[in-house]
Amino acid sequence: MSRFFATGSDSESEESSSADEITPKAPGTTFKQSLLLSDDEEDTKRVVRSAKDKRFEELTNLIKTIRNAMKIRDMAKCLEEFEQLCRAFLKSKNIVDKEGVPPFYIRLLADLEDYLNQLWEDKEGKKKMNKNNAKALSTLRQKIRKYNRDYESEISAYKENPHESVDEEDDKEPEDSGSSSESDGEGGDEVVTAKSFLKKKPEVAPEASKFLKSAKGSGDESSSSDDDDDDEDWGSDTVDSGSESSDDGEGRGASLAVVFLKKTGDEKPGGVKGSKKKKIKKKERIEEEAEEEAGEEVEGGWEKVKGGVPLVKEKPKMFAKGTEINTAVVLKKLNEILQARGKKGTDRAAQIELLHALAAIAAENNLGQGIIVKIKFNIIASLYDYNPNLAAFMKADMWKKCLDCIDELLDILFDNNNIFIGENIAEDSENLGVSDQPFRVRGCVLTLVERMDEEFTKIMQNTDPHSQEYVDNLKDEGRVCGIVDRLLTYLENKGSTEEICRIYLRRIMHTYYKFDYKAHRRSLGLQGESKSEQDQEESEGEDSAVIMDRLCKFIYAKDRTDRIRTCAILCHIYHHALHSRWYQARDLMLMSHLQDNIQHADPPVQILYNRTMVQLGICAFRQGMIKDAHNALLDIQSSGRAKELLGQGLLMRNMQERNAEQEKIEKRRQVPFHMHINLELLECVYLVSAMLLEIPYMAAHEFDARRRMISKQFHHQLRVGERQPLLGPPESMREHVVAASKAMKMGDWRTCHSFIINEKMNSKVWDLFPETQRVREMLVRKIQEESLRTYLFTYSSVYDSISMETLSEMFELEMPTVHSIISKMIINEELMASLDQPTQTVVMHRTEPTSLQNMALQLAEKLGSLVENNERVFDLKQGVYGSYFNRDQKGGYQQKQSYQRDQKGGYQQKQSGYQRGGYRNQNQSNY
Repeated sequence: MSRFFATGSDSESEESSSADEITPKAPGTTFKQSLLLSDDEEDTKRVVRSAKDKRFEELTNLIKTIRNAMKIRDMAKCLEEFEQLCRAFLKSKNIVDKEGVPPFYIRLLADLEDYLNQLWEDKEGKKKMNKNNAKALSTLRQKIRKYNRDYESEISAYKENPHESVDEEDDKEPEDSGSSSESDGEGGDEVVTAKSFLKKKPEVAPEASKFLKSAKGSGDESSSSDDDDDDEDWGSDTVDSGSESSDDGEGRGASLAVVFLKKTGDEKPGGVKGSKKKKIKKKERIEEEAEEEAGEEVEGGWEKVKGGVPLVKEKPKMFAKGTEINTAVVLKKLNEILQARGKKGTDRAAQIELLHALAAIAAENNLGQGIIVKIKFNIIASLYDYNPNLAAFMKADMWKKCLDCIDELLDILFDNNNIFIGENIAEDSENLGVSDQPFRVRGCVLTLVERMDEEFTKIMQNTDPHSQEYVDNLKDEGRVCGIVDRLLTYLENKGSTEEICRIYLRRIMHTYYKFDYKAHRRSLGLQGESKSEQDQEESEGEDSAVIMDRLCKFIYAKDRTDRIRTCAILCHIYHHALHSRWYQARDLMLMSHLQDNIQHADPPVQILYNRTMVQLGICAFRQGMIKDAHNALLDIQSSGRAKELLGQGLLMRNMQERNAEQEKIEKRRQVPFHMHINLELLECVYLVSAMLLEIPYMAAHEFDARRRMISKQFHHQLRVGERQPLLGPPESMREHVVAASKAMKMGDWRTCHSFIINEKMNSKVWDLFPETQRVREMLVRKIQEESLRTYLFTYSSVYDSISMETLSEMFELEMPTVHSIISKMIINEELMASLDQPTQTVVMHRTEPTSLQNMALQLAEKLGSLVENNERVFDLKQGVYGSYFNRDQKGGYQQKQSYQRDQKGGYQQKQSGYQRGGYRNQNQSNY
């Protein structure tokens, strides 16, 4: 019987094969061999094990795991397994009380404590540990020290004579395993225990030893595996014991089990035993490989598999031999494959291979492009279903296959104009066979491409943005955009208006956030440096602005869903703002009225709106519209959650505010890294805008107790800067803005300029703008103008008159600019002065209160509030509430009557209507 047709385990099949190969048999040994190795005993191997064996085996397995974890310094695993070991030892308390604490347990406790102490003293090693391992090391060290107090005497005895303890344990092991040897050694009616074998030390019959040797020589793998197991359990060499027992001819009636028991005397050194074991195992391994190779040569096509039940990797046959391949047969096979889709235990990779094979068969038999298109649809769908988890992203090989399949599908659709596809085609009305009628296939290629685009976004979200892998994945965007463009061309000819709007939006979403450098160079009149660059620019298609304008206007006119139109408008505004077309972007935002109802949109659209508003604010800043920039950025920056609102990351929150499921959903909404807006640039633009607005306002209303704050965040940064006991040179971007604000407050525009525009700020912020030099020039101009206004507000009370020429020289501004700024201040009644044209001076009118008068006014306001508070406390103490709640300018307790009349009026209002009620009585009482 060949071993390849056996149904049992590997060892059993190998036993049967080796048993067939043993032909020479000594006379007189037939009965004993059949008695010892009967088929019934091979089929049903029963091992009776005591509770002690079970408990000690559990402890031994846990100890092995702990030792493995010690080798790789996995402290967390050590701690976990040690806790399990303690629990398992507690379960075996009854056995331990009878037998005593096993030596291997004491040995582990001693070794583990020494190992932990050694690790604890290794300071460099502790620093290299991760947080979990370091914490586990500290916890485990405390536990083991506390635990070992109960076994101090045993541990000290082991440490004094570790070798003796090991020998004692080895002597006990054969006794522990007596029950298993006893069950194996049963022969006929006679049952011999392990203890009797140890006492009598009987010798095995020479015939049995010959049998063992012959079995060994013939490559009996079952006996070798038993030897290996016995070697591991008892640590003895079965071949040696067998040869020794074969020297004498006594004890023929004894069982073969004694061969596997360890001899107590004349043991050979451990090194010799170890080398013999290695040689035996190596020899057996070589024999196994030779047998397998021979089997492969004979049988052919056998594959080497890992242990356990071998997996059937044989591909199922598509069609029976002689089957006529036609459209109906292929379609039936396709439905059979698809029925297994989604079921438990279905191999998804094998299913994809089957579909590819089916497509190849259909192409070989020239069944037409209709059936191939249908199979391609299902292949792409199976690739998407390969990861059943919604949050998981496609692996690189599946992603490449998906792109190739979609390209192949589009090639077929472009090459064959007689194929009509659509979701509205019923399966009954499909025409897949070759005929005069055009092919009709149920499916939607647009849905596949949209899913592909979403998968690409997921891949970018789940890749480390600072790795080379991210760059490699980002290179696939060109291919994704190419597929979108091909489908766009196809749908413009054959698609519905709704489908065209959907694919246009996909194209817009891949374009709106990219800065068109070539169009920017052309607008500045710059040519390419080399002839090849100039030729490339000429050969390239239309600018991104023209593409965006064409696609968005089609959606504005044809779209019936608000969501697609809203997204298109926001992308269009973003693209205008990115390319510094401020007025077009602002007008489109104001005309769309999106700010009125954007709170009702879904979160991805809200994130897109926030990104658009931020880009609009940055565009306004570049154009010098400081107030507009501040207003656009105010909502995002004042919340303190700019990172989260822009979809660029999650803030740390406790579990009450956001559970794990919500966190997963929010992570799926994140924008890929290459689309991020620089948050430091955003904050810097906001703080500089707030500085240019807030500092002149603070100077103009310095003594106004009730002045409002334009920007709370800017004031917070100022307070933080004032709290610092030692003010060194600014380092961060915020410190630079705070230092510049203090200089501007004093009217020192040069110091303010040096803090805002320097090498550090250029590298962090200003160099990130496309027109860097123009932005810096605009900033210098704004700082000069606002510093002039701040200077006039702060020091106007000191001057009787001041020459505009002097101001022009101080702030390095042209005379017309100075004249314009001062005129606006006078017109807006911010500055009480007049211009003397002949002398070109500003004459102050001295209507502003002096600092003493301002302090007196503040004292009067505070005294008034004190009186009000005093009256309120007095009213509460007397139990009279009317005089506070309805107090008139005259004050007093006369208002109590007015309050009672109002109450009466309110009562009348309920009975006889509003006209006769409290409204008229209240007027009578107040006037």
